[in-house]
Amino acid sequence: MNLIIIHKNNPAVAYTESSSDNLLRFALTNEPVACVVLDGLSRCLHWGRHGKAVCAVPEEWNIESRVPKLKTVTYTENIPVCPEFLQKAKRKSWLVISNAQFATQIDSQLINKLLVKIQADVVAVNVEPDLLGKREKMRLTAQGKIAGFRRLYCDSTELAPVCANWPHHLFVKTSIFEKLLVDGALPQSFSTLLDKCRSYSLRPCGINIGGTVLDLEMPEGLMKFCGTGISKIKNKKFDVQNSNAISHDSKLVGKVLLGKNVYIGPKTTVIGPTIIGNNVKVEQGVVINSSIIGSEVSVPRNILVQNRIVKGPQHDWKPLTRSINNSTKQIYTPDLESDRKRHINESFRCWPRFSYAGCFKRIADCLAAIIVLILFAPIIPFIALATKLTSSGPVFFEHKRQGLYGKTFNCLKFRTMKLGADKMQDKLRFVSQVDGPQFKMEDDPRISAVGRFLRETYLDEIPQFINVLLGQMSVVGPRPSPESENTLCPFWRDARLSVRPGITGLWQICRTRQPMKDFQEWIRFDTEYVRNLSLKMDLWIFWKTTVKLFDNFISQF
Repeated sequence: MNLIIIHKNNPAVAYTESSSDNLLRFALTNEPVACVVLDGLSRCLHWGRHGKAVCAVPEEWNIESRVPKLKTVTYTENIPVCPEFLQKAKRKSWLVISNAQFATQIDSQLINKLLVKIQADVVAVNVEPDLLGKREKMRLTAQGKIAGFRRLYCDSTELAPVCANWPHHLFVKTSIFEKLLVDGALPQSFSTLLDKCRSYSLRPCGINIGGTVLDLEMPEGLMKFCGTGISKIKNKKFDVQNSNAISHDSKLVGKVLLGKNVYIGPKTTVIGPTIIGNNVKVEQGVVINSSIIGSEVSVPRNILVQNRIVKGPQHDWKPLTRSINNSTKQIYTPDLESDRKRHINESFRCWPRFSYAGCFKRIADCLAAIIVLILFAPIIPFIALATKLTSSGPVFFEHKRQGLYGKTFNCLKFRTMKLGADKMQDKLRFVSQVDGPQFKMEDDPRISAVGRFLRETYLDEIPQFINVLLGQMSVVGPRPSPESENTLCPFWRDARLSVRPGITGLWQICRTRQPMKDFQEWIRFDTEYVRNLSLKMDLWIFWKTTVKLFDNFISQF
């Protein structure tokens, strides 16, 4: 269950010299801006697919929600909690209280996994863009010196202190929620709520999580939020109210939302996304671009209104001195999903959808994986039995690797080493025969007798064809590597992660094993593969790998 609170004590942001009310109050008391804002809040602050969110608004604001999934309640001091809300909340483990001043977008699966593990009764969650995936994070020593940089490919979280102000989201266990109430109402003061936690010896916790956040008390935040809200509307053209008067030689370009009793004079251009409130009069020759016009506003003739929020009669109207073509820049930003797609296009190499790399390579991978698993199905039980009988531990070994666009997955292999081999690696690092973050040594004491045979014949990698079927790997591609190795090659990792890692690849068949050159060759051949990816190259690598497999297998006897 989700409770959205519009706090009336938020500090006002002076957008104009004469402004006395806060910006969020202006938005929620002006139609049709209020519909866009409330609908957007119900989307981004409503947790769960079913049920209705409840929005608490100050009584003196006189706000009525016309959003189907958003029920409103009014308050004067503390926020009332109706019995129906408590009854529905008990069906869930956590109740979510969101601060309507901040519109956020976060990975709900990430926060749900965190709530399962966390040992706390009340969790204050704030959204931090610096913890978003696809970002560089500085690594410091204990003395505060720079040790390096870490690339975060997935959104992350970190512990944080619990401040005295309302967080972006507050997660409360439903079993203790009634203990936080004062006379059946939720305290409007967050300090009072924390005092209630201490009096009942409840465990509060603060968490920062990666995501995007917009402050709706700031002009930029409100405009971006409204622009995104208009883009969510499926209709490409908005119905014009019968009470509106629009001159025949005026132009409405893009998505423009009009209130009631709107007059748009001749030779006027309105470029979306733009919202114009009720009872607005736009005189002749005006250009409005990506702006919000409040109710009861009269826009003088020959005025340019660009990327602005007009709350009331303005005295600093800017005359139109530029052409329309030079005034069409929009400041609205896309939502989180669009932002991630844009980052993928900028950071990683991309191919056309209907190309070998973009489509047909995946089809070929699935076919090859099915054929290999069917062919080796009779001997897989014998390999599993031999592995289990010769050394203690599981049959399969799972290791976290980074795949396409840095997404982590469990890379499967038949286990070839003794239990605790990863802990022994640091002690043996000084005898490693390769440079870089990798580790290799002849007569490795961690490898079992059966494991050595599996490694020499490459039979230990048969389970990786399951990864291929799951879409986590490819038959041919760069070497799958963990995050610890990718951290040490920042200039090449995005190129390598532009494609799925492969069971075999250019590096595996072309490396020379020359002293102190293995790491360099790994990076060189992997990036060369991504640069020249083609069906011809994949077939050549597959053929060379097949020949090498037969040679190694015959040499064992």
